[in-house]
Amino acid sequence: MEEKERKEEQPVSEEERAQEDPKEVIERLKKELEEAKAQASENYDRFLRLYAEFDNYRKRVAREKAELVRYGNEELLKELLPVLDNLERALEHAKKGGDPKAIIEGVELILDQFQAVLKRFGVEPIRAIGERFDPERHEAVGEQEAEGAEPGEVILEVQKGYMLNDRLLRPAKVVVAKAKPEVEGAETDQPS
Repeated sequence: MEEKERKEEQPVSEEERAQEDPKEVIERLKKELEEAKAQASENYDRFLRLYAEFDNYRKRVAREKAELVRYGNEELLKELLPVLDNLERALEHAKKGGDPKAIIEGVELILDQFQAVLKRFGVEPIRAIGERFDPERHEAVGEQEAEGAEPGEVILEVQKGYMLNDRLLRPAKVVVAKAKPEVEGAETDQPS
C-alpha cells in the first residue's frame, strides 16, 4: 500500500500516462478533482472570513471617526466653560452697576484666561505690526503712507490673525505702508 502511495506522489511521465489503465486515470483525476474542490472550498471559506473581518474593521473605523468628529472638541469646550462662567459673572456685575474700573479689570482677566486656553490648544496670534507684509499670514485691507516705515511694512492691524500650530486659522487683516510719491520738480535749480 505504501509503495502504491509513493508511486502516486511521484510525477508521472507521458509514456507512463499513455500506458495507464483508463479506469485508473479516471480514478486519479476524480481524486485530484476532489482535492482541488476541497482546497477551493477551504480558500473560499478563508476569503469569506477575511472579508467579514475587514468589513467589521472598516465599520469600526468609520464609527470611531464619526465619534472623533462629533466629540473631538470636547476637551477644548471643557476648558472654555470656565471662561464663559466668568464672562456671565462679569456681565451680571456690570448690569448691577458695578465699579467700571473693576469690571474692566475683570474682563481683562477673562481675556487672559481665554488666551491661555487657546495657547494650550496650540492657537497663537500672528505678529503683524512692524513686520514685513507676508501674503501667507497677512491680508492687506489698505495701504497708506507712514513716516518712518518702509514700503511693504505692516503699520496697522485691523483684525488679529491666528495660527493653529503650523496651520493658518485666520490671516491678520492689516494696513501696509506704501512708498511716498516722488514730487516732480522738488529739486529745482535756483539761480545764484
